[in-house]
Amino acid sequence: QLQLVESGGALVQPGGSLRLSCATSGFTLDGYAIGWFRQAPGKDREGVSCISSSGGSTYYADSVKGRFTISRDNTKNTVSLQMNSLKPEDTGVYYCAATRRTYYCSAPVSLFDVYALDYWGKGTLVTVSS
Repeated sequence: QLQLVESGGALVQPGGSLRLSCATSGFTLDGYAIGWFRQAPGKDREGVSCISSSGGSTYYADSVKGRFTISRDNTKNTVSLQMNSLKPEDTGVYYCAATRRTYYCSAPVSLFDVYALDYWGKGTLVTVSS
């Protein structure tokens, strides 16, 4: 069974940094585009960043551009999200998701297409608060 597991969530002060990881079980990342999404209390799930299957394309939501960096290591079957200069509005549960749909993460707008993702992790909580 294909599984994704997120880790690295924590309580951090504003201005701090966290590194989230998405690990896979039961399949390799080769051929899968990966997206990171987040959901704040009372809000819809929103796209944060994505990386294409080759790693050649990455996109970011405007709200995190310049602060977050997505990367992947197919040899280790992991995708990471480095988050710097964290703000209280970054608080939420962060999910990684995977798809073989080639259009996902082929253009900036595709980042937000939650229906393109086939496999989801259970999430990791990030709380940014003083």
